[in-house]
Amino acid sequence: MRKMKSSALGRLTRDMLRDVMGTAIKEPFQTGELRKNPREPAWHCPAGYSYELIPAPGFEMEYLQPEDVVTGRVVLQLHGGGYIGPMKNIYRSFAVRYSKLSFGADVLTPDYRVAPEHPFPAALEDAVYAYRWLTGERGYAPEQIVVAGDSAGGGLALALIHYLKDHKMPLPAGVVTMSAWTDLSLGGESYDTMYELDPLFGNSRHSMIYECSYIGDADVTDPYLSPLYGDFTGFPPMLMQVGEHEMLLSDTVEAARKAREAGGRVRVSVYGEMFHVFQMCLNLIPESREAWAEVGEFLRIVYRIPRRPEGTVVRKVKNRRRGKRV
Repeated sequence: MRKMKSSALGRLTRDMLRDVMGTAIKEPFQTGELRKNPREPAWHCPAGYSYELIPAPGFEMEYLQPEDVVTGRVVLQLHGGGYIGPMKNIYRSFAVRYSKLSFGADVLTPDYRVAPEHPFPAALEDAVYAYRWLTGERGYAPEQIVVAGDSAGGGLALALIHYLKDHKMPLPAGVVTMSAWTDLSLGGESYDTMYELDPLFGNSRHSMIYECSYIGDADVTDPYLSPLYGDFTGFPPMLMQVGEHEMLLSDTVEAARKAREAGGRVRVSVYGEMFHVFQMCLNLIPESREAWAEVGEFLRIVYRIPRRPEGTVVRKVKNRRRGKRV
């Protein structure tokens, strides 16, 4: 397990976040009100990329592709939001970054169904659909797929791997998680030790993690809901990043421990004094920049991309039916 030192700018950002959460918007954020009804400006696809809405049963998927580049690689991104938040602009920015870091991979982000209207296992069903769509409808080879997710999306990524393995489906090349929520029973020690330090979820029991409507009537230790309780034997290589001051710290550390004990290859990076999904700062703080550089190196390794890739690999694509361009 790697532990990184924090920067002065990173600590300042953390403290500012704590101040804001503790005053003006803490309760609406904690309960998920702001995530359920995001008010965001229109997102504009950057030059050099195309962006499509792909219809799916009961939800939509957003498909980012670099123009004039065909690599055969794809990232399946599962967004966070406590299983109650819809797709947001930050994940569209994440998609562009994943594509650039993997030298031109496509990125599919399902805007999966969320609670309370759609409790467990709706999100997992939609993640499975998206994976099957990639391997079936679009013809991606499993060894050219990486599943990535943050927070609830990180837990969902691990739950997806449990499902694929249990159903004898081919597994992806690798998994990236950021601040993964792997234990919805909230049983890790960091829920206590970091309670007063966590700037997002600390000092309140009225939050989306303590009042999780996604659970419904399910057993909270079901590995498809809390992947920490599953068998990690045979999992693909994983990069797991987490902030040191998160209540969800144990969720990553314990899942990584179980994966290693099962013989898996896991890189765990704990970023000193950092907060939940600090990678959303993108280039603003050194910790986020370092975390994304680490993601890029992991993608290069699992995709087997040479350090100076020459040319592209053309993939065979099944059924080139296109979705709605936005």
